Amino acid sequence: MENYLSIFTEYDIPGAFWVNIQLTFWAAIGALVLGTILALLRISPVGSFQAIGTSYVNLIRNTPLTIIILFCVLALYGQLGFVLSSDFQNNFFRLAVLGLAVYHAAFVCEAIRSGVNTVPLGQAEAARAIGLSFLPAARMVILPQAFRGAIVPLGNTLIALIKNSTVAAVGSVATESSSVMKTMIEFRADIVIPIFLTFAVGFVIIVIPVGLLTTWASKKLAVAR
Repeated sequence: MENYLSIFTEYDIPGAFWVNIQLTFWAAIGALVLGTILALLRISPVGSFQAIGTSYVNLIRNTPLTIIILFCVLALYGQLGFVLSSDFQNNFFRLAVLGLAVYHAAFVCEAIRSGVNTVPLGQAEAARAIGLSFLPAARMVILPQAFRGAIVPLGNTLIALIKNSTVAAVGSVATESSSVMKTMIEFRADIVIPIFLTFAVGFVIIVIPVGLLTTWASKKLAVAR
């Protein structure tokens, strides 16, 4: 037991999970903004906009997240000199956020589009009848109801993002949980199983409240039909 407890003084385990939470927070904001724009493109009456949105979703959703993170680090930063921060470590953190946001935006788009499908067709027709064009109708009529209908898939996407934040390790974010766990296992091979269980339980503690909140919000904010 003493060997196990000593890892909490040798390594900053709560700090490692805090990095993952920060990655998730900023990537979730970016994915929500980009995903909403993509959803508008996909439901747009303009065929070329629909093609752009569909192409993005099909390309990104079928590309491994690891490849996207490595592209941000090796191609954008390594080859093109794309810098998001003058601080060396913070730059890798922001590149990882960019990769996570770009990847999960495709899933956010599909979640919102599924919410749009729950909006009765008469709502859009009524909006057009009073003279609203596509964007005002989407902003004031369709999207508010679509978000309420997409709470569950958006919550599932957030949970996936929380777990996928560990992929930031391949982008040289050395202080997040999977990197710290790898280091701990290398130097404390005598307690590999307790180390693994510690990080597994840590993610369970983070993910379960999100799932419960999603379930509560979906029932509380459900659109009455």
